[in-house]
Amino acid sequence: MTLRLATETDIPLIAELARRIWLDYYPAIVSVKQVEYMLELFYSADALSEQMRTGQVFYLPETEQRTIGYLSVSETEPGNYFLHKFYIDNGLRGKGIGQNTLQLLKSTLPDIKVLRLNVNRMNYQSINFYFKTGFTIESCMDIPVGNGYEMNDFRMVLHIQ
Repeated sequence: MTLRLATETDIPLIAELARRIWLDYYPAIVSVKQVEYMLELFYSADALSEQMRTGQVFYLPETEQRTIGYLSVSETEPGNYFLHKFYIDNGLRGKGIGQNTLQLLKSTLPDIKVLRLNVNRMNYQSINFYFKTGFTIESCMDIPVGNGYEMNDFRMVLHIQ
């Protein structure tokens, strides 16, 4: 498995992966209407292009056969990063791919000391994954995203030696 730096030419691929992963996974956590709203808000071509232009760096975990997910990070201060997105194709969860992807990301960011992320408080599968990889809960937050929707998240943090 490799971790390839994504470019603007990968925006359609990222959007397609997001749509497939989100519509399969998130309706059990939030409504389909909220999923559709958030896909448009965060994964339209314009939104992804703007995220890339304003400092989010996207990576694509790949096997020899295909791209199996996407992630994005930005540096908030020297050595401190925020993991905005971290998604692996639905059928591949529980096979060590997420842990391998995090290891690849850490080796791609040699100065990394702290990694933070937000995760939906009802997303027990992901929360447990993050606990297993060393993250702890730093805070709890409700973030309005418009159209009457909120992201009800935990902020999690990983301190890297």
